Amino acid sequence: MRSMNTAERRARLALRHRLCPPARTDDVLDVVRSMVVLHATDPATVHLSVAARSVHAVPAAVEKALYDDRTLLRMLAMRRTMFVAPTELVPVLQASTANGLAAKQRARYTKMIERGGDVTDAPALFARAEEAAHEALLARGMATGAQLSADVPLLRTQVEMAPGKSYSRVTGITTWILVTLGCEGRIVRGRPNGSWTSSQYVWSPVETWLPGGIEPLPAGEARAGLVRRWLRAFGPAPVTDLKWWTGWSAGDVGKALALLDVTEVDLGGGATGLVLSDDLEPTPAPEPWAALLPALDPTPMGWQERGWFLGPHGPLLFDRNGNAGPSVWWDGRVVGGWAQRRDGEIVFRLLEDVGADAEAAVEREAARMAAWYGDVRAIPRFRTPLERELTA
Repeated sequence: MRSMNTAERRARLALRHRLCPPARTDDVLDVVRSMVVLHATDPATVHLSVAARSVHAVPAAVEKALYDDRTLLRMLAMRRTMFVAPTELVPVLQASTANGLAAKQRARYTKMIERGGDVTDAPALFARAEEAAHEALLARGMATGAQLSADVPLLRTQVEMAPGKSYSRVTGITTWILVTLGCEGRIVRGRPNGSWTSSQYVWSPVETWLPGGIEPLPAGEARAGLVRRWLRAFGPAPVTDLKWWTGWSAGDVGKALALLDVTEVDLGGGATGLVLSDDLEPTPAPEPWAALLPALDPTPMGWQERGWFLGPHGPLLFDRNGNAGPSVWWDGRVVGGWAQRRDGEIVFRLLEDVGADAEAAVEREAARMAAWYGDVRAIPRFRTPLERELTA
């Protein structure tokens, strides 16, 4: 069996994830393509992930790609996580993942309506509300959830979240309807109300991003296409990492791999991984490099098994649910964490001795990140122990 050791994996990570200086680019779309997708659960992550991989790009460049050029689109996909994806990848994500997610969302929300509302036919009500909301959005062109709720009486249907419980509360169904329409690929989240750290989005019909709508693809073909992209960016890696990242069943992962030409390789320590068979050539190691990656960056969130780059630092840099916090990288591995304080200062803590040259490189990256933030302040949505300590 061919061997691809940790040094090879770190070299690939540096170049393919555009983290070492020679691989960085100011082309926002190329940055996103390099990572397959960018995590977008925390809106700031999208911008800060681009910042770490660019030379001179600024937040306005990300907003231009998202909302003016519309070469990127925000959508729910793998593991019911929010991502920003290149528009050419949207049909693949829709067919491989989002269609199934839409069915699960509809079933979940109709069950909640049945349990907590005075509705005799929750699926029928949900379908009518979806169609009415979509028509109202088409009429407006773009709208907030509040505006659509004002237009569509069905969206103001009230549901008790936990009937009979002291902590129960009543909520409307507007968000449930809009999230499901988004999963179905009929509407998209547009420009937020506020800065690039805001998650209060204005909704638009999908045709404003993709004039012909989302091209339908066979699910199996779409899954294979997504796996091919993931292996190019994150391989070699164990199949368990692929299953975790996609959120698919073992059966769906296996069927997707069966459509691809892949090779099993020895990762060391008894572990085996998969790589595309046309991607076996060794990668020249770049010069040592430093990077400050934000919370939920797609690099640390790209694998479930992270020991080969994370070492013993997981308890300080990840929360209990496995969400990555801001991390400091040196030459392909995590060596510390960082945070933005209330006055805007970027502070970091190295968790191991990496030498004066590395520390100076990290200082330069911290200065770059401070310049990107400017006057903007952003607290990560999922806070980790070290990030909390640094901002205390």
